[in-house]
Amino acid sequence: MKYTFPLAAVVALVLIAWIGSSIPGMQYIFGIAVPYLAMALFLGGFCYRVIGWAKSPVPFKIPTTCGQGYSLSWIKQDKLEAPLTTSQVIARMFLEIVFFRSLWRNTKATAYDGPKLTYESSKWLWLFAILFHYSFLVIVLRHMRIFLDPVPGVVSMLEFMDGILQIGAPTMYMTDATLLLGLLLLFGRRLFNRQVRYISLANDYFPLFLIFAIAVTGILMRFFLRTDIDIIAIKRLAIGLVTLHPAIISDIGSIFYIHIFLVCVLLAYFPYSKLMHMGGVFLSPTRNMTNDNRMRRHINPWNDPNIKPHSYAGYEDEFRKDMVEQGIPVEKPLPAEADD
Repeated sequence: MKYTFPLAAVVALVLIAWIGSSIPGMQYIFGIAVPYLAMALFLGGFCYRVIGWAKSPVPFKIPTTCGQGYSLSWIKQDKLEAPLTTSQVIARMFLEIVFFRSLWRNTKATAYDGPKLTYESSKWLWLFAILFHYSFLVIVLRHMRIFLDPVPGVVSMLEFMDGILQIGAPTMYMTDATLLLGLLLLFGRRLFNRQVRYISLANDYFPLFLIFAIAVTGILMRFFLRTDIDIIAIKRLAIGLVTLHPAIISDIGSIFYIHIFLVCVLLAYFPYSKLMHMGGVFLSPTRNMTNDNRMRRHINPWNDPNIKPHSYAGYEDEFRKDMVEQGIPVEKPLPAEADD
């Protein structure tokens, strides 16, 4: 069920856009109203989640440490795994965000007969993630040429480098293939790895199916249904959406509305899903805090001054009689009752 429901949902979204865009007048809904609504939900939800995380209390110093912290002068410190200064934290965060360093260090645990548990290096997940995320990033940046006039030189250079291994015409971009490959590998991992399959839920498969449908409709629009769309009308609509003067000047084609509707669903779904780790990684206290527990006392700024601490000694004084009756060990015996 956790496979079929997400797949059925994506198929239903495709049918909604296909049938809806064929109804006269509905092109304005799918081409103008839905993109504006999706962008509003994306920006509003993104800001809401980030502000909520930023306001969340961090009562303890909880940086993840996987190496030697700062100690005596003759003991070598691991500056990335146990950062002491802000610059070391920034370096650690940079490697994590740009190169997925924690996935590079990923290990796989396997149980054999005996019982025997082994740990092995596993770089496949890191490779899948790199392929998928960077392909997606390049495709998003490449699509900026549709919304900007004139097209910035950086976007043109990126597009040229992406299509440098041109095969036929129109240009076959490398990221089109690597995005699909990354998606298939990530989906296959969830499907064939029994541990990952066991913990995977429907909301883990829905984004994969949705992004796959976006990629496939984009490829269909570019290579197979090119004659069914009006490139000039798409460019005019895209620039109009950015400048808040959208206009649909001709019949663009149903495949475009399917593609843009799926993109809008992804935008609207993004802030309320696990995909929001894109923003959450910057606010993770296990990564963005220094490992200086022994040098600086971490004072919880959210402590309410009206709430007084309740020590264990005070707790036992309050409930000692009940604890003794229930057979719970106490540090102090009950006081002897005065004789009548």
